[in-house]
Amino acid sequence: MTSAVIVAAGRGTRMGPGIDKLFLDVAGVPVIVHTWRRFDSVPIIDELVLVVREGMQDAFAQLAALHGFRKPFRFVPGGAERQDSVWNGLVALDPRSEVVAIQDGARPCTDAGLIERCLATARARGAAVAAQRAVDTIKETDGGTQIARHLDRSRLWAVQTPQCFRVDVIRRALEAVRSAGKQVTDDTAACELIGQAVELVDSNAPNPKVTAPSDLPYIDLLLRQGG
Repeated sequence: MTSAVIVAAGRGTRMGPGIDKLFLDVAGVPVIVHTWRRFDSVPIIDELVLVVREGMQDAFAQLAALHGFRKPFRFVPGGAERQDSVWNGLVALDPRSEVVAIQDGARPCTDAGLIERCLATARARGAAVAAQRAVDTIKETDGGTQIARHLDRSRLWAVQTPQCFRVDVIRRALEAVRSAGKQVTDDTAACELIGQAVELVDSNAPNPKVTAPSDLPYIDLLLRQGG
């Protein structure tokens, strides 16, 4: 059985006060509808768990009714940090689930083929993540605004979502994070703690995340073009 956890509990503070970026309209519907629709359309996914802020369950349920999503879904409350929200989503998975895709709710352009490739790689290797090769020249700073050293971009990748795992692997990794009292900004970092290799899956189509108001026109254009 294959599952997806869509993390939709963040507040998106970079969008400005009082703005819930997941409910902003892009290409005619809220951002989260596009993300949900992508995963609802992938044949190999059997269920979806949406991690949402407490009190927002009704708003998400109304979206589901309006847009006719077909796959079984359930809502769970988010946690204090992203890793806590992911943990809550994992706990809510069907006990039969073997592989899980973890997706940012604010990443609405993810290609169905990329989702399938990441899931297949995770099933075979244990862990996989969508990523793109760095194309710009990358510099490391001294902690401020001065260049400390040049980095070899041929070895650098920008990591995205979905991040996909065998369920036993990601549970063990996050249990290790929680036991150590650490915080991680993404789920692959948890795998590093237990020595689990993570395979990079080349995201060969645009897969941006909504983080700031300036992202919206580009994402709107991609979605209207079917991207």
